[in-house]
Amino acid sequence: MAAAGSGSRLGGEVPKALRLLSGIPLVAHSVARLAAGGVDRVVVIVADGLQADFERALADAPVPWQLVVGGSERQHSVRRGLAAIDRAGPAGVVLVHDAARPLVPATVVASVIEAVRAGHQAVVPALPVVDSIRRLVPRPDGPAGSEVVDRAPLRAVQTPQGFAYATLVAAHEHVARSGLAVTDDAACCEAIGETIHLVEGSRLAMKVTEPTDLVVAEAFWAGFATELG
Repeated sequence: MAAAGSGSRLGGEVPKALRLLSGIPLVAHSVARLAAGGVDRVVVIVADGLQADFERALADAPVPWQLVVGGSERQHSVRRGLAAIDRAGPAGVVLVHDAARPLVPATVVASVIEAVRAGHQAVVPALPVVDSIRRLVPRPDGPAGSEVVDRAPLRAVQTPQGFAYATLVAAHEHVARSGLAVTDDAACCEAIGETIHLVEGSRLAMKVTEPTDLVVAEAFWAGFATELG
């Protein structure tokens, strides 16, 4: 689980993963949702110096967990997390989740795991794009214009993303050797030719990025907590 970000856009005096949602740190919510969906062990990637804070935040976690200090970039951090899993023993299915998505329903987590076990090497929960989208179009003689983008084939990507462990390790090793910059772990797998299988995500699995997102998450928790698993 990626929890090493500072969350500068969210603000506050503590890193985003430690911000409270109904009195519970976001990271603790995320671990609980993963456990409810079938995850039996969690590696949490954190910034150096915050280990004690995360230990307190995860004191009541429902599954065993381990803290790993992250790297300078997200992909470096995930590689460190994968190495920690390898040292702990063999792993068949591995999920990569953002602590900033604290309300992902257990059903989404379970569907990702099921799809990997069914033979898909890389699985991503996603939702249709509902907003109208426009693309900027540069103009040589003035300000950029814009044009509408057909949103029908577009999908908004969420986490947890699920992978066959060996495939994700091979993908990250390839990316590291090649010096590629990727946006997420699915893109790592695409870089080695894997097809990304999509499963249905959930509006509840929103990402907390800005202060208004935390307000929305509070409302979701108040209205849908029993549906999260």
